[in-house]
Amino acid sequence: MKTVTYLAATLTLMIAATPVASDNHSRLLADALSAAPVSLHDKVTVMDWDNNVLQEGSSNYVCFPTPPTLQGTAPMCLDGPWQKWAEAWMNKQPHTPSEFGVSYMLAGDEGASNIDPYAEGKTDDNQWIKEGPHIMIIVPDPALLDSLPTDPHNGGPYVMWKGTDYAHIMVPVSME
Repeated sequence: MKTVTYLAATLTLMIAATPVASDNHSRLLADALSAAPVSLHDKVTVMDWDNNVLQEGSSNYVCFPTPPTLQGTAPMCLDGPWQKWAEAWMNKQPHTPSEFGVSYMLAGDEGASNIDPYAEGKTDDNQWIKEGPHIMIIVPDPALLDSLPTDPHNGGPYVMWKGTDYAHIMVPVSME
C-alpha cells in the first residue's frame, strides 16, 4: 500500500491497487501517461476516476486519464499543489496555493472557458478555447499574475480564470 493524495478526495487515504480489466487498464494507462513528459512516465502514480491505481509511482505526480464524462481528450498529470487546487475546484471551495505548482496536459484538451471555471460549454461570452499541449502553473501570490495577459490567442502564456481562486498560468508548448 502507498499513501496517495488523489484528485477527488478530501483526505489522504491508503489505497490498495485494484485489478482493472487488462484492455481497459492499458487504454486508461496510455491515455493518462500521454499528459506527462516521457521523463516522468515510470515515476508517476496513475489512477482512474474510480480511484483504482493503474501504476504506482515514486514522484509526487498523479496522472489521470480523460474524465469519462468528457468526449475527446483531456488527461492530466498533477503535482501535489495542483492536487490540492483540483480538490478545491471540484468541491467549489476557496483556494490559495501555498506553493508553486506545475501540471501537465501534454495531450491537450477539448476546451474550457477562459473566464468561468465552471462553464460546461461554449457561449457567446465565455471565451471558450481548445488548447493543444500545455503546462499549467499555479503561484502562491496572485499578484504575480497581474502583469501577464489573459488573451489565449496572444501566441504565448496567459492567465486563465483570472480574478478567481483558480487562476493559473497556461503555457502552450510544442511537442515537435
